[in-house]
Amino acid sequence: MSKFLISIVGPTAIGKTALSIKLANYFNTEIISADSRQFFKKMQIGTAAPTNQELAAAKHHFIHHKTIQDVYNVGAFEKDALATLNELFKTHDIVIMVGGSGLYVDAVTKGLDDFPEVATSIRENLNAKLESEGLSYLQNQLKHLDAVSYNTIAIDNPHRVIRALEICIGTGKPYSSFLNKKNITRNFKTITIGLTAEREIIYNRINKRVDIMMDEGLLNEVKTLLPYKHLNALNTVGYKELFNYLDGEWTLDFAISEIKKNSRRFAKRQLTWFKRDENTMWFDYMTAIEHIIVSINNNIKSIN
Repeated sequence: MSKFLISIVGPTAIGKTALSIKLANYFNTEIISADSRQFFKKMQIGTAAPTNQELAAAKHHFIHHKTIQDVYNVGAFEKDALATLNELFKTHDIVIMVGGSGLYVDAVTKGLDDFPEVATSIRENLNAKLESEGLSYLQNQLKHLDAVSYNTIAIDNPHRVIRALEICIGTGKPYSSFLNKKNITRNFKTITIGLTAEREIIYNRINKRVDIMMDEGLLNEVKTLLPYKHLNALNTVGYKELFNYLDGEWTLDFAISEIKKNSRRFAKRQLTWFKRDENTMWFDYMTAIEHIIVSINNNIKSIN
């Protein structure tokens, strides 16, 4: 019998965590997190990491397993996640994976793509441009050279923008043209479940979640991390905006509105990324769990 990885994807705040726990309980299995922001300790509230109650409801892997000082990238995650899956598949026929980080999900299910080597001087020049002109300059350059990447990658992350740009400049071809070219065989089958809703509903859920985060103490969490704001792990929505407030650059109300706006933009990019996979089975976020389970079981039967 084949081994199956059930991958749950969708925009932020749509209910992926709750669904993953229900499915893990139904299939008596464990969960792998593919949310790159939830890997790091001390970032509980701002990343909407599973609560202690949720962690107790099902065994999770890759939640708060790294410190914010650790350098941890998608290549390392692919290696670690596949090793964990190999162990889990010894005792489980089905494992759940959940997360909104599209690149990290694809790394496990499809493998990382090979990119050509480019001159290190290109990255050095781009880093200099980041310092002198700012991130928006590089974003506009990427929009001109590769609109697909501009609309799908984490555009607010300078490391991702520079990586895409150096490939565009170094090869003369769009960064996106090198994606999904690798034909990797996994020792498991992937069934991808997507959760979605009308855009207005998604945006309202995001706005509400940010308000809840603030009520739960996000500002205090960010205050404790202020000395580390230069670290890549903290260059993410929910933290960088409040760093600007704590540095006296923004008012608190404006920082909160920027968190909501940037979270909505992130959700839009997530949907653009995940919609590329035509094999994903999409469900409205209100769909009954029983209906999703029936669809998964039917899919498993058709493959086996």
